Amino acid sequence: MKLSDFDFDLPDDRIATRPAVPRSSARLLVAEGDRISDARVANLGQWLRPGDRLVLNDTKVIPARLSGLRHRDTAQGPMAAKVEVTLLDPGADGSWAALLKPLKKVKLGEEIIFSDALSATLERIEDGQGHLSFNLSGTDFDAALAEAGAMPLPPYIAAKRPADEQDKTDYQTVWARNSGAVAAPTASLHFDDALLAELQAKGVEISYVTLHVGAGTFLPVKVEDVTTHRMHAEWGRVSAEAAAEIAATKAAGGRVIPVGTTALRLIESAAQSGAIQPWEGDTDIFIYPGFTFHVADALMTNFHLPKSTLLMLVSALMGQDRIRAIYDHALAEEYRFFSYGDASLLIPPMAELSQT
Repeated sequence: MKLSDFDFDLPDDRIATRPAVPRSSARLLVAEGDRISDARVANLGQWLRPGDRLVLNDTKVIPARLSGLRHRDTAQGPMAAKVEVTLLDPGADGSWAALLKPLKKVKLGEEIIFSDALSATLERIEDGQGHLSFNLSGTDFDAALAEAGAMPLPPYIAAKRPADEQDKTDYQTVWARNSGAVAAPTASLHFDDALLAELQAKGVEISYVTLHVGAGTFLPVKVEDVTTHRMHAEWGRVSAEAAAEIAATKAAGGRVIPVGTTALRLIESAAQSGAIQPWEGDTDIFIYPGFTFHVADALMTNFHLPKSTLLMLVSALMGQDRIRAIYDHALAEEYRFFSYGDASLLIPPMAELSQT
């Protein structure tokens, strides 16, 4: 299985830099078996049945991009230099692993000032990342970060424009509640409160799980034999309540439909025994063609990067030839791609799914 098997040509103008307004007005490609339909996310209920269960990731994106100054006395007098910081992962000791630019010019023990309220000290450097100790913690840290930080837009958007205040709303789901992600579960960005209410009135059930999406989700695959790729680890939790709800839906014959690859990866991590179980920890599950799905019966997701692990995941669910046809259709019909782009609902024939 070669990396080149997951490549395709994507015109640069298909990369969305802003979301659809309102959220549910985004386009929705529905691939059900061998059929493809063009719709809107607002029409999602047409393809869902009473007793189906959507699984939503309730992680909350933190404004993880910070711009600060380091101050140093030099022979020419006091000097201030800019430092760009992207927070990655919190440590058990309260420190944060982060990307610093320029990392090589920041000295250990040096303070970086981000605002009147927020500053950090570089404690150590490991694996190309700086580990920062902040002057605040808890809710004080959260408040200061919200004031000083910017949303960590994906590289393919950040290369086109800087993050702004609108992104603090746009790059967050309406149900976000557990802070810790540095990237959004982007398929969920298409939902608004009205759509959720409509689906629940129809009899569609909802369960919430948490996977803190990391910056590693944007790392490219660098090996030609994709089976040797190592995934980044992300922390997640499937509560006992969510596991019981998902198991009950499976037992009753309803379909379990994760919204987003993050929710899918998490529930499949919690079902490696063959059935969904309560689960908490770091997952580096890598889903590519040949994977046996134990929980997910379908998937709602955006359109993904060429040669990405996410494209491999949807190929595992639908089959490589089918995904090629779906993406050919999306390109021909001018769907918008990636985090702020349009959505797809992928429903494979049940015979292609493992039923356990």
